[in-house]
Amino acid sequence: MSAQTAPSAAAAGAPALDPRRWRALAFIALAQLMVVLDATIVNIALPAAQRDLGFSDGNRQWVITAYSLAFGGLLLFGGRIADMVGRKRTFVIGLLGFAGASAIGGASVDTGMLLGARALQGAFGALLAPSALSLLAVTFTEARERAKAFGIFGAIAGGGGALGLVLGGVLTEYLNWRWSLYVNVFFAVVAAFGALRTVREPAGSRNTARLDIPGVVLATLGLVALVYGFTRAETSWTSASTIGLFVASVVLLAAFVVVEARTANPLLPLRVVTDRNRGGVYLSLGTAVIAMFGVSLFLTYYLQVVKGFSPVVTGVAFLPMVGGMITGSTQIGARLMNRIPARWLMGPGFLVAAVGMAIMAGMTPTSSYAGVVLPGLILLGLGMGSAFMPAMSLATHGVRPKDAGVASAMVNTSQQVGGSIGTALLNTVAASSTTGWLVAHHVAVPTAAQANLAAVHGYSVAAWVAAAVLVFSSLAAIIMINAGRPSGSTVAAGGSAEAAAAEDAIPLIAH
Repeated sequence: MSAQTAPSAAAAGAPALDPRRWRALAFIALAQLMVVLDATIVNIALPAAQRDLGFSDGNRQWVITAYSLAFGGLLLFGGRIADMVGRKRTFVIGLLGFAGASAIGGASVDTGMLLGARALQGAFGALLAPSALSLLAVTFTEARERAKAFGIFGAIAGGGGALGLVLGGVLTEYLNWRWSLYVNVFFAVVAAFGALRTVREPAGSRNTARLDIPGVVLATLGLVALVYGFTRAETSWTSASTIGLFVASVVLLAAFVVVEARTANPLLPLRVVTDRNRGGVYLSLGTAVIAMFGVSLFLTYYLQVVKGFSPVVTGVAFLPMVGGMITGSTQIGARLMNRIPARWLMGPGFLVAAVGMAIMAGMTPTSSYAGVVLPGLILLGLGMGSAFMPAMSLATHGVRPKDAGVASAMVNTSQQVGGSIGTALLNTVAASSTTGWLVAHHVAVPTAAQANLAAVHGYSVAAWVAAAVLVFSSLAAIIMINAGRPSGSTVAAGGSAEAAAAEDAIPLIAH
């Protein structure tokens, strides 16, 4: 094994390191925290919002779906816009737009206003999220500093959802549901003000090519169809509408690949995803998110419905996972990233997380939190934190600075698609397992105790499936990620365009 690091700033011709880069990291991380928090904070507030605005159970899912469709569908477009017009500019625009949409949502007087605000949040989030990660990639190019910066960013990306459960519970219980949206205004304004003062985008890192309009249309429609297909699959996998959406998604995304391979200025250069390392990151991270959604979804129901925890106490119960993620990311991942190949952090990290998930699969209606849930959450957090950090860094590894935004968008896209799959797949597994338990025990009208037994059996089976998915994530990372050497950076020097591009690539961290 050999270790290589990026050249120091003192090397001839290397630009000086930005003295404000660590303050800039604080505001970039705050923006990322806001985006991740929003995924769960609204879930906690949803029952109260439904009572207040009086929308139906059928419309309830659209409060979540409106956001996920706009966010997932527009991510690649947002990433390329960031590359073209400037990441700092799109970062600030995304923050202010997200704040405005959140304020509209908090002031909603009817269902339509709330759904429109959630869609706007998703659209501005699709501009903001890839801008944040790509700013990090082009700001921190020195190996050790890059490891620390991505350690902090990875911890926030992994643990922010659990913090959202706490904050959502507190705001809903002690103020009202509207503050779960209003709180974003505070985060966004502080982050935007700080970014304007501290973030500096390196010169020459923009992509001045014309926008690939056919690619934008095909990618957006294909991703929207895919995410919405999995949303519909939660109700029925075999309905004509669900199958139609999946078929449309395959056709549109296949056409997108054909167009991208032939156009001179593609929305998503295929070299970004066909690189072995980045492809391994997108696959392993996307599948791992499937398992993470299993935890937040089923454990929330288990703690509140079966164990009787309040929303606030349920959120606090997730904090050990957040602590594990912070420790795994900043103390394990950041310390080892420059010493061992990334796959030997990601692979074992996902395996440790799988062990934690397997422990929680042993839950019963009478299990104690300290005996089953707590150790499972700690191991899950440690494992995911250790894996997330190098994954976030490798996602923009060796990519040309002009493609950093769209490469960053692919990270968010893989997570968004993984989350959609996880929600639909694990919901189906849990529901069918619950029904199977009732049938196997010949229970037609279950008592409260029998209903809990059946439900927990469903959660347990879903947790086992999630553990198996994490094992797959581990294998994908170990097999596909070849010790952090992206193909674009190992081309021999010569007259080829590939060799020239390699010289312009974002530096590697560890090999």
